[in-house]
Amino acid sequence: MPSDWQAVENAVSEATGRPFRVASSRPVGGGCINQAAVIEGCGQRFFIKLNSAALLPMFAAEADGLRAILETGTVRAPQPLACGCSGGEAWLVLEYLEFGAGGPAAATRLGERLAAMHATPGEYFGWHRDNTIGSTAQRNAPTGDWIGFYREQRLGFQLALAAENGAPGRLLDSGRELQERLPQFFQGYSPTPSLLHGDLWGGNWEATGDGEPVIFDPAVYCGDREADIAMTELFGGFGPAFYEAYDSALPLDAGYQTRRTLYNLYHVLNHFNLFGGGYAGQARHSIDELLASVR
Repeated sequence: MPSDWQAVENAVSEATGRPFRVASSRPVGGGCINQAAVIEGCGQRFFIKLNSAALLPMFAAEADGLRAILETGTVRAPQPLACGCSGGEAWLVLEYLEFGAGGPAAATRLGERLAAMHATPGEYFGWHRDNTIGSTAQRNAPTGDWIGFYREQRLGFQLALAAENGAPGRLLDSGRELQERLPQFFQGYSPTPSLLHGDLWGGNWEATGDGEPVIFDPAVYCGDREADIAMTELFGGFGPAFYEAYDSALPLDAGYQTRRTLYNLYHVLNHFNLFGGGYAGQARHSIDELLASVR
């Protein structure tokens, strides 16, 4: 926790228009990148994330991403209130939300509202700033070329990191071949830019006590909406109610079943770059499967 709360208190007071002083702080878990706590005082309660001062741009980009989601008026996200540095630490203060049991009804609402968010058109692929996926840099240079964007700023970036991190040569060679063959996965399908959460696995959504779905910890950019849906399936899935509601509101193209593996490869490679271990084998298996489908 910061050695001096004054900068946090002043920033929150300015953002809310109400005096705020920290009377208590309670550490909470749930993440492997940042420290987090619930802070209370003056009849108010907030959620705060903390990390080293060098990572202030990561928090600033997260706040921008949350605001972008909220501006669509579709799915709920925590309101960012303030971010800054004090005592050698960066911090991001968010609206505090009390979560409860979600269930199928909340999953249905999430499917409907995520579809509405994805239906909001973007001007280009990418975003106005870079951000992070986990703690890895995520490049978002704007472009009108989705295939080129995914080839260079997603797969290419992660493969270059994997080479630095000692990935097997076969994985890297197959990955480069996959980059060359990317257009084959988009025959008859032309994605349009949609605002994406960017890191939408099961740990990054909850429901409030009244069943309102909330998404958080985004890695926002504009891309093919299939990339968000693919990520929901990577670590266990969101349940049938979510997928039925989403597909009813905004049906997926038949080629999604193949592109799902392509889009999740980005996250598998990122996990190798963050954690190593068996993710190299998982990435190689995915690449082999994808190449076999277009050879």
